[in-house]
Amino acid sequence: MADAAGTAGADRRLTIRDDRAQGRLEAFDDGDYAGFVGYFVLDAEGLPKALVAVHTVVEATHEGKGVAGALVREFYRTAAAEGVPVVPLCPYAVKWAERHPDEAPAAPEDVVRAAKSQLKASPELW
Repeated sequence: MADAAGTAGADRRLTIRDDRAQGRLEAFDDGDYAGFVGYFVLDAEGLPKALVAVHTVVEATHEGKGVAGALVREFYRTAAAEGVPVVPLCPYAVKWAERHPDEAPAAPEDVVRAAKSQLKASPELW
């Protein structure tokens, strides 16, 4: 995915970068590291691929500035661009999806079950 940039306030610029190799969608606020969504790519046999959000972390100095919401929104946009569902296992991503159903379509139940199973079998994905 290419970098995504947007303004989040009149005097700041948030840039989001996908580090697929590390499973991190990272946010930078005016170049300063602000937070990330940790994720993995579900690639279970017989099921569509999916992006699985396992945690959202925002640096204390960037809390309350919309960074977490911007990260999760971009995570869903990335999945949509790739034609895959998102499985939000991170509590923040779950709440965000509930508040934005128009931007966060639910993943098929079999994909959700497979994601939970893979996470349980591979705790290092946390």
